[in-house]
Amino acid sequence: MIDTIEKEDNIISEEEAAQYDRQIRLWGLDAQKRLRGSRVLLVGLRGLGAEVAKNLILAGVKGLTLLDHEQVTEESRRAQFLIPVDADGQNQAQASLERAQLLNPMVEVKVDTDAVESKPDDFFFQFDAVCLTRCSKDLMVRVDQLCASRNIKVFCGDVYGYHGYMFSDLGQEHHYVEEKPKVVKGSNEANDGPEAKKGKVDPNETTMVKKTISFCSLKEALEVDWTNEKAKSSLKRTPADYFLLQVLLKFRTDKGRDPQPDSFAEDSQLFLQIRDDVLETMGLSSELLPNTFVSYCFSEMAPVCAVVGGVLGQELVKALSQRDAPHRNFFFFDGLKGSGVVDYFGSK
Repeated sequence: MIDTIEKEDNIISEEEAAQYDRQIRLWGLDAQKRLRGSRVLLVGLRGLGAEVAKNLILAGVKGLTLLDHEQVTEESRRAQFLIPVDADGQNQAQASLERAQLLNPMVEVKVDTDAVESKPDDFFFQFDAVCLTRCSKDLMVRVDQLCASRNIKVFCGDVYGYHGYMFSDLGQEHHYVEEKPKVVKGSNEANDGPEAKKGKVDPNETTMVKKTISFCSLKEALEVDWTNEKAKSSLKRTPADYFLLQVLLKFRTDKGRDPQPDSFAEDSQLFLQIRDDVLETMGLSSELLPNTFVSYCFSEMAPVCAVVGGVLGQELVKALSQRDAPHRNFFFFDGLKGSGVVDYFGSK
């Protein structure tokens, strides 16, 4: 069933109704109430994090906590529009706060400058959704498993050069409503023929349909046994970016950082070696990721952050408002295929 709206301050004020008028018309008052009753943790305030923060704040969540322990550098603010140009050396989350809050004073925006790895388990339980960017595989799996026990929605995402991804785990039972054209009953008159008795879609009327969908965990999604016949049969439908993500996460785990543009030559060789190791461990050919991939996955690109951040923000809004069907479970973006070309890969 759809969650009832019983959180504090569940009455929309006139000021809020005016502020959110367009989206209330788009997805309804109940969906907006669920949004304004939701608190979200956003980890990582680089380019992708800034896009997600903007989308959540404008949508009108109740509270957003920006968590990042790293300092601003020239590299980190290239795709980050919330950080002023003179903020080098400051904490990334703190430097983003002023512009983020100005987007919507009705949203309570907080900053946390701790490292997310240092947070105890119960820290995550105060939120309705957690969005992790620029995190290690082990941390993402840990948080996903923790949140699953409390029915907290988990999202992960990253942008690396021309590529980006989003993952969502909304639990074993995610309930939502979807607007569908209303089916009008056919006529029962005998001389109208059998076609007249069939239901017809009335494009001028719609009805709300309640649905439930199940999600797999991040651990399950990343640890597929590719020697399994069922997995082998889906290999051709699996985007190469899924395996690129595996390589990136292994690089991050082994080196404690992402590939750096100023060490391109060295990191390119490391990337290729890690690719070979990762795919061999999976029992797959390195041809799945041709050597040229290393030229297109360094640093964040603002246009890719905008695309992936738009999808990630949209999915967070849909999940929290329980309105419309969510993506399940991965979204991948490959900028080399042309503007707006995307691939999906998820549990079935």
